[in-house]
Amino acid sequence: MVQYIYKRHDKIGEGAYGEVYKGQHLSNNETVALKRIKKHVPGAEIREISLLQGMQHENIVRLLEVQKTETDLYLIFKYLDIDFNEYIKLHSDFEKDPRDIKRFLHQILRGIAYCHSRSVLHRDLKPKNLLVDRSTTTLKLADFGLAREFSINVRTYTPKVGTLLYRAPEILLGSTDYSTPVDVWSVGCIFAEMVNRKPLFRGNCQTDQLHMIFSMLGTPNEDTWPGVTSLPDFILWSHNLTSKDLATVVPNLEPSGVDLLSKMLCMDPNKRITAESALEHEYFTKDGFVP
Repeated sequence: MVQYIYKRHDKIGEGAYGEVYKGQHLSNNETVALKRIKKHVPGAEIREISLLQGMQHENIVRLLEVQKTETDLYLIFKYLDIDFNEYIKLHSDFEKDPRDIKRFLHQILRGIAYCHSRSVLHRDLKPKNLLVDRSTTTLKLADFGLAREFSINVRTYTPKVGTLLYRAPEILLGSTDYSTPVDVWSVGCIFAEMVNRKPLFRGNCQTDQLHMIFSMLGTPNEDTWPGVTSLPDFILWSHNLTSKDLATVVPNLEPSGVDLLSKMLCMDPNKRITAESALEHEYFTKDGFVP
């Protein structure tokens, strides 16, 4: 029973389907993170456990064990004391060193490329769901509460996933036939946020979020995104919004970074760059970059 093996301390966060507490192993004093799964979410705990138990990667949080009590289910993780959102806030000059941005983006892409190679969609990538080991500056993908396996035979998923600011346009438009590009879009938003130190699209509702995306990247049509007008929530805007020069949106980003960002924020998911291909982009391969 978890109450006899671990001592639960203060609440340190909340995930898609559970609360996270700092804890301590009573035998060896190891500090851990205890994620208590909410009982009213049937099946969520089984999906998250099964996904995490099958993944072993440096850039994905490691599930140490699972403990049950009479009333609760706990997922036990290695304790990492800071999320990426807080890490950026604490480092006031973070965006001034392009090597740091490059290093962290590379780690995010490595983690998500691994997920996709194992047919797993994360579906809720955002700075608060990325944890940092400050002793090694290793970044790890966390909170797989909304993650699920995908299959070429099953391509109908809920459109009610992901945090609004990082949600891909195909999901915002009501698509239930989406795949790995939704995660790449989220990573692109995080990339821009690292450079600008603020979210790229800050809509206050789904329609507002779409308007902000279209105002920056242009209103999609059948020429630029075949099939977009047939998506359930597609809105025929009263005026056609034109795209901005992305280099003016992220003025501190080098040209190869702007090119990579444009490929990650490609509106048509079928043309969006994959995480694996992004790792081979010139942004990482030139100038002797060492991950």
